[in-house]
Amino acid sequence: MSAETPSTVHPTHRRAPASAKSEQRIRDLLRVGREVFAEKGYERATTTEIAQRLGVSEATVFTYFHGKRALCVAVISDWYDEIIATMQDGLPREQPIRAQLHYLVQTHLRVFLVQGTGLCALVLSEGRSKGQALGESFLPLQRRYTAPLMDLLARGQASGEIRRDVSLRLLRSVVLGPMEHLLWEVVAQDKPTDIEAVSADLVALLWSALQGTGGPASRG
Repeated sequence: MSAETPSTVHPTHRRAPASAKSEQRIRDLLRVGREVFAEKGYERATTTEIAQRLGVSEATVFTYFHGKRALCVAVISDWYDEIIATMQDGLPREQPIRAQLHYLVQTHLRVFLVQGTGLCALVLSEGRSKGQALGESFLPLQRRYTAPLMDLLARGQASGEIRRDVSLRLLRSVVLGPMEHLLWEVVAQDKPTDIEAVSADLVALLWSALQGTGGPASRG
């Protein structure tokens, strides 16, 4: 019977590594798994191909992950960790809430597309499939991923820079909805987009709906 890693805070169904070599193997599986899932999508990707690209047996994959679904959730969770770290490390907390929102929107769009449209399409499509494939595994990942935005919105309400007459949950949807739509357009068209210009335009539109009556960003 396998044991779950005690320090794991997200549900990857990953088997506990026994050594530094095992940890490196997991990193390699996540790296190659990211490539294959990005290229093939969830349904067409196979653990056989992931193993072949890494030069190991398929049994090695199952030594660390219970199956394709567990590996894919771990791949996306690992990717989300990178995105969250990027958002939190670079967030200009000393600036007004609007400037911080601009940073989050721009970073969200950039990092979702930096891996190409494949991984972005995987997250967008599987995140919508409730009860199928990966759908039920996405809720805790999405909550973790949107935590920096929720924190920003809460701080904005506290300072008066963001309106207080609308729930944080609805405000989150107001921000994420247009971004998801923009990402879908990029995925569908498979062509470059001017992320800086799009981010600036989107934040200008969002701020007209989010802006509160107090705080430095809503004066002048």
